[in-house]
Amino acid sequence: MIKASYEVLQPANSQSFLVRKFDKLAFDAPYHFHEEYELTFVIKGSGKRYIGSHMDDFVSGDLVLLGPNLPHCWKLEPGEILPADASAIVIQFNDAFLGDDFFNKFELQHIKRLFQKSGCGMLFHSDTQAEVNHLLLALVEEKSNFKILISLLEILQRMASSDEYILLDQHRVIAERPLAERERINPVLAYLVENFRKQVSLDAAASIANMTTNAFCKYFKKVTRKTFMETIIEYRLNYAIQQLVQTDKPISEISFESGFGDVSHFYKMFKAKMHLSPLNYRKRFMRNLTGDKKQTA
Repeated sequence: MIKASYEVLQPANSQSFLVRKFDKLAFDAPYHFHEEYELTFVIKGSGKRYIGSHMDDFVSGDLVLLGPNLPHCWKLEPGEILPADASAIVIQFNDAFLGDDFFNKFELQHIKRLFQKSGCGMLFHSDTQAEVNHLLLALVEEKSNFKILISLLEILQRMASSDEYILLDQHRVIAERPLAERERINPVLAYLVENFRKQVSLDAAASIANMTTNAFCKYFKKVTRKTFMETIIEYRLNYAIQQLVQTDKPISEISFESGFGDVSHFYKMFKAKMHLSPLNYRKRFMRNLTGDKKQTA
């Protein structure tokens, strides 16, 4: 049974934070969490991003800042991307990497607020995304440890002064739970992340949480604000939407690949959420895409 893994990070050579450039290995990590903040820039690759109980697509250029103990992983689309076609820059640090009171200084108040918001997970876009990504590409090639440190502070300040971001887990469903609750719910979410496209068992999830099924159902809704089945369906529909707009696979194939055992049930669930049938959703997307291309031609 796959569970959310706790990661202990050790900077090398007495460095106060980690700066690493990954190939496909960045996307092979399981659903995991750690005590450090994490800034991730996807240089190349696309697939699904899981942050707490939030799930969404990611593409090249994705720029996300995560707060401590927020479970996460990035999953490439299976079999569609070669190792050479996926890479990312990842920076990990704790809020005391420059001393316990460093970020309490008046001049750094905006970064302090940035850290507070990052507990939800922050996706940056527009000019902020482009500028920070450019700075990260330069940082990872820098040889001077001093310049790397200054560059990181400049990056944090640039993000802290921006309003070009989206909060991913807006209710801080997982991040603000007590440690004991995070240790109980994170393995359950990891089980869903790894298995929602297959047969998901309520009994198995309850067993992971070491609870009876009745107690688990109540507990899961209290923590995530959704029922266990609502969460599974949301994951499956989100995956199906990606397949509808990015592939030309038949609707029935997408239904089964997304975890729906019955096509009619998939149609019903999809229409309830999107107010369109899967086929009409795909047609509307293609019309909008064609219209955008004509306007930019």
